[in-house]
Amino acid sequence: MSSQTADDHVFKALAHSRRRELLDRLKDQPLTTGALCEAFPDMDRCTVMMHLKVLEEADLVVARREGRERWNHLNALPIKQIHDRWISQYAGHAISILDRLKSDLEG
Repeated sequence: MSSQTADDHVFKALAHSRRRELLDRLKDQPLTTGALCEAFPDMDRCTVMMHLKVLEEADLVVARREGRERWNHLNALPIKQIHDRWISQYAGHAISILDRLKSDLEG
C-alpha cells in the first residue's frame, strides 16, 4: 500500500508542464481525448493518455464515456484544496511581512 497522500498525487500531477497544459485546455470545457491529442500534435496518443491517467489518479480529471468517445472533465476541487491548505496560509504570512516592512519604511 502506498503512503502517498492525495496532496502528493496532486503535486506530482501538477509538477509536469504538459499536464498543466492539458488542464488549461480543460479549464473552459470538457474535451474528448481525440481533441486533446489534436491540440498536442507533438505528443502521440499513448503519451497523452499517460498524462491523463496521472491527472485522473490525482482526481484532477474525471473521464466519462459517451459511446466511443471519452470526455475529459476538469475537477478543480483538488487544486482549491491545495490552495486552501498551502498557498493561502503562506500568502497571508507574506502579506503581513510586506505590510510590516511598509510601516517600517514609512515610519
